[in-house]
Amino acid sequence: MKKVMILAGEESGMIYLNTLKSRLDGCEIRTYQDYGFETKDLAVFGFAAVVKKIFFFLRVKRTMEKAIAEWRPDVLVTIDYPGMNLKLDAYAKALGIKTVHIVCPQVWAWHQGRIPKIEASLDKICCFFPFEPKVFRPGLAVFVGHPLAKQFDKIERREEAGQIALLPGSRKGEVMRILPLLLEVARRYPKYAFTIPAAHEGALGWIKSMALPPNVKVQLGGAREVLLKSECAVVASGTATLEATFCQCPTVLVYRVSELLAAFLRRALTGTKYVGLANIIWDRCGGEGPQPMPELLQENFTVAAVCKYLDEWLKDGDKRREISATLERTVKLLESESDPIENIVREIYA
Repeated sequence: MKKVMILAGEESGMIYLNTLKSRLDGCEIRTYQDYGFETKDLAVFGFAAVVKKIFFFLRVKRTMEKAIAEWRPDVLVTIDYPGMNLKLDAYAKALGIKTVHIVCPQVWAWHQGRIPKIEASLDKICCFFPFEPKVFRPGLAVFVGHPLAKQFDKIERREEAGQIALLPGSRKGEVMRILPLLLEVARRYPKYAFTIPAAHEGALGWIKSMALPPNVKVQLGGAREVLLKSECAVVASGTATLEATFCQCPTVLVYRVSELLAAFLRRALTGTKYVGLANIIWDRCGGEGPQPMPELLQENFTVAAVCKYLDEWLKDGDKRREISATLERTVKLLESESDPIENIVREIYA
């Protein structure tokens, strides 16, 4: 029986982990959870938050290194979560264990000096974006297609007049910094119904702690359904903007961080002109049509700036359809000829 260790440290990665478990018939599989580590404890964002839990993460690393050395999996499969997972990949590779990483680290956006170290720790990288393999040495990285692209291929938008989606992020700092401006936007459109699909129970509590206008409804989860029926959306930068892309929902991308972090990011993000994944894909793959998603960052993220785009889209159905068509073409760039999960399974068995 083939032994496969699959490590995902965030909720988004758990979706792919569970799908892989169902496809790896006859394999013995172990995960972080088998060693007592839950995703809610592993998924921490920001330098300060990591420092606060530094001893916890050191324990995670020691425990998993011991598990790898003692159990000796045939393959170590890591899904995203590069801060911890790539360290464990390097450890396993040094022991002669095959390592496969799913979701390419975004070295095309950040300082590329990390590339040799990443290449040394991995046998294969399964990329969801078609421009990523050429960043690495030939043969290391392969474009498998984005798993969500096929799922959305048969889904149709069912736009309901007067519906707007607000997605303020999944982390507390994001929600507390971004949502107040989004609620002010909602107050400018009293005749429209705004829906906030909270990413998890914690986010639901943070959102409900604020004074919500009467035209704003909050629910737990269901972002996809909300985006599919909304005329347009305002979404905090992150994976939710990719979901909005798949839903072909005209979206204003917004984000705001502290001035100190913003200064760091301006210096670090040297490999891309955009922060939104839809715009990056469109730009790097030679997409056609207008930019898929306007970006309002830092001081440019104002209530007036958001309303400018919403006014344009809500008043002009042709403009909305034009943006939706551009998003649809962007999604097509992420499709592969065969099933992405099966492509990953082949790499694991290879």
